[in-house]
Amino acid sequence: MHDGRISHRDRINALKRNEKLNRIPIALWRHFPVDDQEPELLAEAALKFQEIYDFDLIKVTPASSFCLKDWGAEDRWEGNPEGTRRYTKQVIEIPSDWEKLKLLDPKKGFLGQQLKCLELLQDIRKTTPVIQTIFNPLSQAKNLAGEERLLSHLRLFPEAVRHGLEIIAASTKVFIDAAVETGIDGIFYAIQHARSGSLSKEEYASFGKGHDVDILRISEPLFFNILHLHGNSVYFDEISNYPVSSINWHDRDTYPSLKEGYRKFGGILCGGLRRESISLGNNKLIKDEIEDAVIQLKGERLIIGTGCVVPVIAPHGNLMAARNFVEEFQA
Repeated sequence: MHDGRISHRDRINALKRNEKLNRIPIALWRHFPVDDQEPELLAEAALKFQEIYDFDLIKVTPASSFCLKDWGAEDRWEGNPEGTRRYTKQVIEIPSDWEKLKLLDPKKGFLGQQLKCLELLQDIRKTTPVIQTIFNPLSQAKNLAGEERLLSHLRLFPEAVRHGLEIIAASTKVFIDAAVETGIDGIFYAIQHARSGSLSKEEYASFGKGHDVDILRISEPLFFNILHLHGNSVYFDEISNYPVSSINWHDRDTYPSLKEGYRKFGGILCGGLRRESISLGNNKLIKDEIEDAVIQLKGERLIIGTGCVVPVIAPHGNLMAARNFVEEFQA
């Protein structure tokens, strides 16, 4: 399927420079449940997915627990269509538990296994950028404590939570440093609490933004970093000045639209497809959404993607249709 004229790396590089492209870029990614528990299997699954669909970047998607198991978190695969696992043991129960978190060694344990996965993807980087998923400190804190407990502790015992977030952020930074040594091209920085259904804008600014900016600043020299805003009613305006190459959010389901996002953010926008469309729709619906996304942005600064991970139930034919349809649109 690769056209032989331009590599995926060259296409993304040209997109960053706002040059004319032979087609609109596309990047879809998914979880690989069960396979994501072994670095060799996760790398093999990511490579096979890329071999079949030939997307313009590889977003490595481990289970969210990869960065938490070395603190003692446990989870289990139960068949969620998103490919995510359910946490069966959380580390934080009482406020003082936040102060017990220790700085993790990124080259040992489960973090070390994820580095091994990234090392196994080095060869594909010659033609295709590889970016590693990083959950922001608040997202990691949620999975260490549970959402309800995190929000309760954050509001009632803020200094304890701040201490925990400092350790989580420090561990995240040293893991990114180690991941950079494997040759990754960027990070996919996932934010889950910058939305009105979770924290107020003031709370997010107080507990989230500082760590976000610090982590993204150290990642800024990388080739291509994507910021993911999860959920509805997101604080897009508040994060639109974050130092990233691209922003991905549920643009079909919440403010802002791609067109509105284009006016607010000077970088590349990743979206245009509903997850429901790629999972439950048909070829016509997928083509219509891609065409509409191209029209909204006049083919500029756009990577076709879904608002979040593609569910594992998405049919092969729909994924292939999305990949084939972008060939019809120049940028």
